[in-house]
Amino acid sequence: MDFLFWLLSYVLPFLVVLTIIVFVHEMGHYLVARWNGIAVQTFSIGFGKELAGFNDKNGTRWRISAIPLGGYVRFVGDMNAASMPDQAAIDATPPEEAQKLFINKNVWQRIAVVVAGPAANILFTFLVLYALLLGYGRYTVPAVIDEVLPDTVAESAGLEPGDRILSVDGYKVRGFSDFQKLVSTSPERPVTILVDRNDNEFTLTLTPEAAETTDRFGNVHRIGRIGVSRTSSAEDYTLYRPGPVEAVGMTFEEITFIIDRTAAFLADFFIGRGDFEQLGGPVKVAQVSGEVATLGFLALINLTALLSLNIGIFNLLPIPMLDGGYLLYYIAEVVRGKPLSTRVQEIGFRFGLLIVMSLMVFTVINDVF
Repeated sequence: MDFLFWLLSYVLPFLVVLTIIVFVHEMGHYLVARWNGIAVQTFSIGFGKELAGFNDKNGTRWRISAIPLGGYVRFVGDMNAASMPDQAAIDATPPEEAQKLFINKNVWQRIAVVVAGPAANILFTFLVLYALLLGYGRYTVPAVIDEVLPDTVAESAGLEPGDRILSVDGYKVRGFSDFQKLVSTSPERPVTILVDRNDNEFTLTLTPEAAETTDRFGNVHRIGRIGVSRTSSAEDYTLYRPGPVEAVGMTFEEITFIIDRTAAFLADFFIGRGDFEQLGGPVKVAQVSGEVATLGFLALINLTALLSLNIGIFNLLPIPMLDGGYLLYYIAEVVRGKPLSTRVQEIGFRFGLLIVMSLMVFTVINDVF
């Protein structure tokens, strides 16, 4: 029974979330490849041995594979799932079919195919967040400070009870929860706050202190705190429903915020300020998926959208084996006027594989221990 509970509570939500994200990503690659007349050999959800599959009328093998930790689109003429060219297969391709090979497409078409995967993830996130915002709105309470605790960052910066927060780092604050989110995601990083005090607006800059907090599931998080609070009752909350046009702007703002804070989070590690405990791999994602699933279907959909955005961003990193690595190769080709040598690309693939595998091992160990 314990195993069944673990399977249904953690593994199943994780697989559902991951499968959706992988399908969206690979479908982006697939659709743009087909639009550019590229022959696709395989569309796979998962790696390894095929569990089920079928061939479509275009000759593409659609398959579900045994290891559900990713997926790939393999073009005709590729050596493997990493899309390394198979020169022998390319040379043996009949002339009338050669124009359908990915390697024979111009560099801009190849760039479009590579970018399409991360772009699909980002677009998916936008559509989900936009639909949730339009469909359910957002409950807010006025972003007015009730109390400034003594001997805190807020008191030193000059914040006072009654101050209304208008924006943080240029992000509009529509409620106190927005203010909390913007501050808590900036531990030990300066933030600029626009304040309204008695109808007079002014800005101040402060640096939230790093603190640890524990969520309802017992997970410890490193957040920023400045020492302000607000008490509210049910009457203080209002449901804000933006119109379709305003919701577009709000959704773009939310995605921009996530990308900005993700970049800042990664940058912290390069200056020795990052907390490695906050890094998570497959085990952590499975745990979080299971925990969020207990909060309901909408919470799980929201998590899927946010993870999709992070996967899209991660894949754009300029590391060979990732989409960003291929993009780097093709940009170099545009600059040089010819592709990088096969030898250079192979060295890059091996280096990229080392980085990706090292990161995977590190995050798994970090998750478990």
